[in-house]
Amino acid sequence: MKINTRTDEYDRLLARHHAMRLRRQILSPEGASAARPAIGPGGTVYDGYGDQQLIMSRLDLVTPFDVLIEQLYAFMFQRRPYLRPLFPESMEFQQDHLARMFRYLIENLHRLDHVLAVLRQLGGDHRKLGVWPAHYLAFEEALAVALRSRAGAGWSVELEQAWLRMLRFAVKAMVDGAESAITEPPYWHGQVVGHERRGPDVAVLRIRTGQPYPYRAGQYATIESPLLPHTWRQYSMACAPRPDGVLEFHVRRTAAGGVSEALVERTRAGDAVRLGPPRGVMTAVDDPRDVLLVAGGTGLAPLKAILGELAERRARGQRAHLFVGARSQADLYDREALARLSGRFPWLEVTPVTGGGAGSEPGPGPLPDALGERRDWSEHIAYVSGPPGMVGAVRATLLASGVPADRIHHDPLVAAARD
Repeated sequence: MKINTRTDEYDRLLARHHAMRLRRQILSPEGASAARPAIGPGGTVYDGYGDQQLIMSRLDLVTPFDVLIEQLYAFMFQRRPYLRPLFPESMEFQQDHLARMFRYLIENLHRLDHVLAVLRQLGGDHRKLGVWPAHYLAFEEALAVALRSRAGAGWSVELEQAWLRMLRFAVKAMVDGAESAITEPPYWHGQVVGHERRGPDVAVLRIRTGQPYPYRAGQYATIESPLLPHTWRQYSMACAPRPDGVLEFHVRRTAAGGVSEALVERTRAGDAVRLGPPRGVMTAVDDPRDVLLVAGGTGLAPLKAILGELAERRARGQRAHLFVGARSQADLYDREALARLSGRFPWLEVTPVTGGGAGSEPGPGPLPDALGERRDWSEHIAYVSGPPGMVGAVRATLLASGVPADRIHHDPLVAAARD
């Protein structure tokens, strides 16, 4: 069983890699741009495409990543026990998150400009965890040991150097991101001023921070509950910035014992939380075109915030259409608020779409089909938010229908740190 799982993950990543390479060749027949070394942080030259080829050629030696990462952390904590308090008590989510980041890096080394933006933001976020540049050296040492142990006799110096070059590129970008955010607080103290259940597994939290929290409609924050120290999860603000400074979050309870469960079931008005810096690139753009918003589950939150900003500066005649996907009618947790929005804004049309996995992680659900059946969206500005699978499927549908890529806005499709 272990061998089959390992082979399946390797085959999946390899197939995705070949598909991306074929796409690059179609878009640029000579392939020159894909193979040309890129400029990394600090002006250094890093051939991400070359390392991508080498790592992918023997990825089967170290996948699935779960065993590799278990060995990595076991060695690091054995050699550097003082690092253990920087991590949550349960390492399950942390290990899963690192596996997703490894996959993301390997799959995107051919487009370093995209990777740099994600890594710089990640480095700024890591300041709230108490991570310093010296800690990355310990991580590199542990990764090298784990790679050799996991790969066994098939390992080589060339492969190890490719992995370490990839890691050093990522670390340099993260350190640069942390340094560029030095004037920004690593976190904000907040107090829950409202906690409202919107269903058996969804709560709306309203939080006021002790200091002004500067964000834009469509962005998200990481939240830490004192019930789970050192454990941070991403939740989008569901309102545009307000005069009273109160932030609104929509939280769906998922994994037992996680942050979402703590916030939904065990948090009350008056409780303290901490918020990391605002992040995310899916913010409202100043464009007079009609707007399409597509939400899956609690992905509705940032789109409500964007609608709030749109209402304040809407161009004359501009209209908006909001599709909200959920697994069932019962999962449309914000129906009353959506009805109020429709009544308040005559320029807004709301279409609920139920069935499949529209509001959950397993699949995209019926949202892509619903979009294809309705109308031509090629002249719209689009905002898409929800589980990565849904966002990817909706994006593909919109691209196929003629919406230019630069008019489809969503956060990078790196699996979000949510539970």
